[in-house]
Amino acid sequence: MAETQDWVPLGIDTNVPSMARVYDYILGGAHNFAADRQVGSQIEKLVPGLPSVARLNRRFLGRAVNFLMDQGVRQFLDIGSGIPTVANVHEVAQERDPAARIVYVDKDPVAVAHSQLMLSDNENAAVVQADMRDPEAVLSSPEVGRLLRFDEPVGLLMLLMLHWVPDEDSPEKLVAHYRDALPAGSFIVMTHVAKDQIDESVDQAAAVVNRSKSADQMHMRTHAQVSALFDGFELVEPGLVGCGEWRPDGPGDFADEASMNMFLYAGVGRKG
Repeated sequence: MAETQDWVPLGIDTNVPSMARVYDYILGGAHNFAADRQVGSQIEKLVPGLPSVARLNRRFLGRAVNFLMDQGVRQFLDIGSGIPTVANVHEVAQERDPAARIVYVDKDPVAVAHSQLMLSDNENAAVVQADMRDPEAVLSSPEVGRLLRFDEPVGLLMLLMLHWVPDEDSPEKLVAHYRDALPAGSFIVMTHVAKDQIDESVDQAAAVVNRSKSADQMHMRTHAQVSALFDGFELVEPGLVGCGEWRPDGPGDFADEASMNMFLYAGVGRKG
């Protein structure tokens, strides 16, 4: 039976898991359903350190946004933003400059509904419901047209997103489509599951996801394959590294278990 909380958008089949809501569950959020929790608990049993990976990803997001702010970037396009949690892009950026402009993009209706609620009184931030694999729909949306100016640098964020794009959908061409819309001086920020840094338990966890009813299917990639996604961008120091190794500010940027710091590759690239 479908769940009927008053925050559930109409038309949602709560029996079908969504990776945005599974991620919310792993982060300890409350906007997920039994189907999401079932998948999340199965993969947590296989990879007990997964919550720390999710936290490292959020910490990297904050460091990357601050780095882009230091470079003069004042507008952001966050692809696959997910269900709002702590230290969202607009909170990090607008704390430093209230005029910073942010457009979030997600295909999950729950993520979009909660983002709309959170941003209802924020005229410099908006959310678009769209699939990242339809860049024309994203880039031509009214929200992007209102908030982003493509004659000045944009921070393009793709965290934990491209491993949901299969090779047959050409993730390199997808990134290139967004890259070509960006002016010189723009940046891309990316995290991606590291195929060559994980063990058998992660393969088993990916299999759990791929056997579920979810339309999201995981496609892990090697360091060389993820590096190729930065084509047309110049990686800034320290390059493409483990998520915990990208310009850490303190102990909270590392997981206690060393392997979790390398679970995700993280990098920031600049368009010349």
